[in-house]
Amino acid sequence: MQLLKSITDIHEPTLIVITGPTASGKSALAVDVAERLGTGIISADSRQVYRGIPIVTAMPTDDERSRVPHHLIDMLPLDAYYSAAEFERDALALTRRMLSEKGVAVVCGGSMLYVDALCHGIDELPTVPDSIRDSLKQEHDSHGDGWLLEELRRVDPEYYEVVDRRNMKRVFHAVEIVRAAGTTYTSLRTGQRRQREFKIRKILLDPPRDVLFDRINRRVDAMVRDGLEEEARSVYPMRALNSLNTVGLKEMFAWFDGTMDRTTAIERIKKNTRVYAKKQMTWRKRETDWERIVPDYNE
Repeated sequence: MQLLKSITDIHEPTLIVITGPTASGKSALAVDVAERLGTGIISADSRQVYRGIPIVTAMPTDDERSRVPHHLIDMLPLDAYYSAAEFERDALALTRRMLSEKGVAVVCGGSMLYVDALCHGIDELPTVPDSIRDSLKQEHDSHGDGWLLEELRRVDPEYYEVVDRRNMKRVFHAVEIVRAAGTTYTSLRTGQRRQREFKIRKILLDPPRDVLFDRINRRVDAMVRDGLEEEARSVYPMRALNSLNTVGLKEMFAWFDGTMDRTTAIERIKKNTRVYAKKQMTWRKRETDWERIVPDYNE
């Protein structure tokens, strides 16, 4: 309760950003904060924007959504394109509206690029015409991830060396930008931070690693009990979509494909989620302007 009081002690228009690794409890805290302040939550989760996969994305529950308004969740079909630039535009408009009406807004999510886009802005990149995006998608569908990686290495070898090559959405985006701009993606990345006109308070939940990993394992078990298999089977025919290229579904699809058994798939989900959580923690350790909080899950 003392933690909640300190976060909600607001004296000027403020955007409260609550983040942390997956399963750290940030969503529950964000709901408590937003409810106490009488405002809503803007989701900064790159997968919760899509409809049809609420279990694997840990979508806010019906109870949480009834307590406070949630924005930028459950709104797009699985085949829709949505980028960090589009998130910045939408989230910034929502933030300004909520600050005008309520004096405070809450952002919650673990997609690091999305959080940074709202807080600091991202490089201004050219709009990619549908013709270029559709053409690249057809080539990618025909030739696969290996081809796309080689294409990025050919058109922008410098970015190829630094990009997360397992994040095919990011690789795809870089190639389409190169085709649209006629220059390398690297040359367009300035890394300059924008100064927002409102105050930003940044809260980072930072639980001990052993506690976090136990919570991740138990969350995956709960997802399986809640119907993860059925959800994965419902979208399996569309498994090539980028929106479904996510931990929890990839392993289920591998089981359905016969390349691993059910037990292995579930254990692999736990392992890959722990790996992702470590990446999230590493990302934030590079920054010093976060209020780091070790949550007490017994409160």
